[in-house]
Amino acid sequence: MVGDKAVAAKDMRLIIGASTAGTIFEWYDFFIYATLATIIGKTFFPSGSETLQMLLVWAGFAVGFGFRPLGAILFGYLGDKLGRKYTFLATVMLMGIATAGVGLVPSAASIGFVAPVLILLLRVSQGLALGGEYGGAAIYVCEHAADSKRGFFTSFIQAGVVGGFVLSLAVVLACKWIIPVDIWEDWGWRVPFLLSLLLLAFSLWMRLKLSESPVFQEMKEQGELAGNPFVESFTYPGNKKRIFVALFGVAAGLTVVWYTATFSALNFLVGPMRMDETLAQVIVGLSCLVGMGFYILFGYLSDRIGRRKPIVIGYVLVLLVLFPSFWIMGHYANPGLAQAAERAPVVVFGPNCAINPLATVQESACGKLLAKMTANGAPYTVEPGPVVQVSVGGQVLADVSPETIIPALESRGYDFARVKPSVGGIAMVVIILLVLLALSGATYGPVAVLLTELFPARIRYSSMSIPYHIGTGYFGGVLPLVSQYIIARTGDAYSGLWYTMAVVAMSLLVCLWGLPETRGDHPLNKE
Repeated sequence: MVGDKAVAAKDMRLIIGASTAGTIFEWYDFFIYATLATIIGKTFFPSGSETLQMLLVWAGFAVGFGFRPLGAILFGYLGDKLGRKYTFLATVMLMGIATAGVGLVPSAASIGFVAPVLILLLRVSQGLALGGEYGGAAIYVCEHAADSKRGFFTSFIQAGVVGGFVLSLAVVLACKWIIPVDIWEDWGWRVPFLLSLLLLAFSLWMRLKLSESPVFQEMKEQGELAGNPFVESFTYPGNKKRIFVALFGVAAGLTVVWYTATFSALNFLVGPMRMDETLAQVIVGLSCLVGMGFYILFGYLSDRIGRRKPIVIGYVLVLLVLFPSFWIMGHYANPGLAQAAERAPVVVFGPNCAINPLATVQESACGKLLAKMTANGAPYTVEPGPVVQVSVGGQVLADVSPETIIPALESRGYDFARVKPSVGGIAMVVIILLVLLALSGATYGPVAVLLTELFPARIRYSSMSIPYHIGTGYFGGVLPLVSQYIIARTGDAYSGLWYTMAVVAMSLLVCLWGLPETRGDHPLNKE
């Protein structure tokens, strides 16, 4: 047993380093797809509609998340039967090979519909791998740690998830700096995917140095391994409630906060706010690099004030500050656009005036108009009317068509060119991003230790992986797709945040009802 007999400091550093590095590399592999979403769309999901093209990209992103629960079941079973170490060695191999495969798939222009099919199959493989990785790394570190430092040590795994996102941005920015623009857009964008093979080799080298978890070893020696971990996860006394709370109270809430603070923020800056793409990536990447400290801080605090308190307080604060944070960020990211929208609001009138984001070509004249405005990041509201009309600042435009609407708005003070905010504006954007990342740290930092302590050792890998990956996969994985769909339907750059608000409100209620405090309960070695 580990308990308070901590592993030697040198060995513990290797355990944390190898587990965290593997987590960073796995999430790099998973996130590089989203970081290069624009190029992925043009290469593998071309369509006549920019909006539909991006929705297809995010649908592919969601597919990977959709298969995470199956990976959790498969690798959770193996982790509880064969061991923690060799199971997450298998997951990192599968992830690395699948990611490199994305970089080798020919474009849709070359092989037609086979290209997106292959991409989706590789995303499935990535989802399966990720479903087994997180639980293995978190449990492995936690089962080696002294009771008094579990939260702190496992928080490096949580920070590693952010590290994967930061690494994906850093590699993309470095490649764009080194590779000429024409080569980058032709085939150079494939390099970040192929680099996954180097990361895979390094991760395997580190993880092969590790020994098996002492908790698993003891259960194996005493013949206490679960017969069927998946079945026992749902039959073990009290475990159904624990799984329910872990899924809807913990995993669902933390993941929408995390994706809102990272991917939604990046999409918001590059899309509706029209910020220079490279600048936005640098700002978000550096903010996340600094923000990684919040995950470690709250993991450390969870060893002193408990696991439950930071999560509940974090959810409450998210509900209070999410919309104001994005309003402030939007104002400073593109003050000209914000002032134009306030000075001359755009209102579109028409019968049954709506956009279908899933259509290649909009059927109605009003739908075509809205699609053009949405693609250019023009803010608008829709009201019913007998004929299609557009009012800008209270004045009705004489000529309304998809071809003329953007020039007409520009003539009235709107500027849809890419912008680079002032130094002060960039500083304010960074501050808001750090606020959002701090809230993500509060709700995510203590989670690895909380979930590990929540479930009994013999079925721990399966019991924590299944709800975690269902929650993060189906609530968080669809967030970019759902939020972008809502924005496309409404024309409001902030409307997608309502999805985050709804999920966080649900998670808060579930946690208040059923999330126990696990710190000090010392359940790691008992049944």
